[in-house]
Amino acid sequence: MSTAAHSLEKSPAPEPRSKNSLSGKGQSGGRATKNTIATVVMWAAFLVALVPLVWIIATVIMKGGELLLHVDWWTKSQRGVGRREVAGGAAHAIQGTLIQAFVTALIAVPIGVMTAVYLVEYGRGRAAKIVSFMVDILTGVPSIVAALFVYAVWVTTFGFDRIPFAVCLALVLLMVPVVVRSTEEMLKLVPNELREAAYALGVPKWKTILKIVLPTAFSGIVTGVLLGLARVMGETAPLIILAPYFKSLSTNLFGGLMGTLPTMIYNGKDNMAVDASAQRVWAAACTLILLILLLNLLGRFISRFSKVKN
Repeated sequence: MSTAAHSLEKSPAPEPRSKNSLSGKGQSGGRATKNTIATVVMWAAFLVALVPLVWIIATVIMKGGELLLHVDWWTKSQRGVGRREVAGGAAHAIQGTLIQAFVTALIAVPIGVMTAVYLVEYGRGRAAKIVSFMVDILTGVPSIVAALFVYAVWVTTFGFDRIPFAVCLALVLLMVPVVVRSTEEMLKLVPNELREAAYALGVPKWKTILKIVLPTAFSGIVTGVLLGLARVMGETAPLIILAPYFKSLSTNLFGGLMGTLPTMIYNGKDNMAVDASAQRVWAAACTLILLILLLNLLGRFISRFSKVKN
């Protein structure tokens, strides 16, 4: 009994829980609450932004999707078709849009890629800052401003006609900054170890860029090009100002007239009270959305292979 009592007397009493542990638990609970609130707010914002997108796409498909199921829509033009006739197709507009997009990319991609290479690999000092600043300026230029600039130079100053090639020049101004920034980011992701290994073997810098850096970032560059094309294909202002709408098939960029999907939509807006014309306008809009969607999906697919591993 005495031994047990002695051991009980010597055993330390349990210490009360400190205030710091209680406050830590409160802070942890507060962070969890804030995280839950932020998650709910982000999901709510996402759903709010998704509503108009789904509504627009559903409206366009319901009002213009029927014509896309007919073969004539993809194989015939609107030549000789009256505004009240349910006939013809959008082959001339699809062809014109693709031709102009291809020529635009043919000019913009080399300029954009070489500019990005200069900024990442060679750009130092004031010259690089000026080039980067000008790219930022071009990024924020509205399409109508680019169209008016080309009109002032091409038509007013040099006296040339309004032709589809002038549209391509305006679209180049809109596409170049997208290609530059996307290519620049992909080049920055290429590990410096690859460059240093090439330099250690005596490979010149230009050959290192051409044979190692650009191939490593190739898939990311292609993704940026496709996203840039998706942007310029839907522009309307340069087409309205620089190239009048044409209902027949035309492949000559210097011939004066060429139909495109944006101008087909714009020129049909005045006849929306006529069912046949309204259906063609909605179908052209649906076709344009479909083409841009395919380009974006292709860009996302290629971006899966654009991650550079260290």
